[in-house]
Amino acid sequence: MNTSAVTGHGPGLDPQGYIAREGSLGQVQAEFRPVVAAARDRVLAVFGTRLDSAYLYGSIPRGTARPGRSDLDLLIALREEPTDADRAEVEALGAALDEEFEQIDGVGALLESRQRLLSEAETYDLGWFVACLCTPLLGEDLAEFLPRYRPDSLLARETNGDLALFLPRWRERVAAAADDDELRALCRSFARHLVRTACTLVMPRWNGWSSDLTEMAEVFAQYYPEWGGRLRDAAALAYEPVADRAVLASYTEELGPWLAAEYASVHGTKTPREGGRNDRFGQ
Repeated sequence: MNTSAVTGHGPGLDPQGYIAREGSLGQVQAEFRPVVAAARDRVLAVFGTRLDSAYLYGSIPRGTARPGRSDLDLLIALREEPTDADRAEVEALGAALDEEFEQIDGVGALLESRQRLLSEAETYDLGWFVACLCTPLLGEDLAEFLPRYRPDSLLARETNGDLALFLPRWRERVAAAADDDELRALCRSFARHLVRTACTLVMPRWNGWSSDLTEMAEVFAQYYPEWGGRLRDAAALAYEPVADRAVLASYTEELGPWLAAEYASVHGTKTPREGGRNDRFGQ
């Protein structure tokens, strides 16, 4: 694996050393195509001319989704700032899709404005997310207005340099969890977040990119072998979560705090956002 200085030819990079955009509609597996078609039609029906663009992200456009196990991930961009009513519409849309299609296990839908996605403050967070991790589904592709991205320390800081802000909220959510389904959902969410953060911690040294959680954990383990086993376990639980409060406590009290401190030491902390909105995925 490449651990040398930037050569422009690392995993997940194009020949110039920029992160290659992942996913495409052509990679969507046959069993998920009806879901994608329904999502496209319903997003357009709900927002009409207010819609600027919409995207898929995650395992479905990468062609790695597992029927009955994977969720449908959407990013919806409006021409103006979304309202609470808009967010309620998106939540209802996602719930209807989840109930109708047994191929998916949940729908995650991000709702943002075009202005925010293209803002200077979000260039190395939401902007990178659109340009590199999202597959165009409807409307104009905002990636045309964004720069290209290298796997450097600036990108690491602005994408995941805010883990410390999540930990108090995670503890509250664990304490409030009422049943095993909620605990499993938290396990899945926290594990994904921690593995992705661990990988971007070492991303500039690795000089590469991947969205595969298992590969992310293996990459991290090469640089922090003493924590490698914990990350491998987290990657496994991101796919097969458990309703275990001890596991969640290990994330909020051990792995999470260590990773947040190490991240701040190596890359610094994420630039504060207006109104305190630092979390891309709202966790």
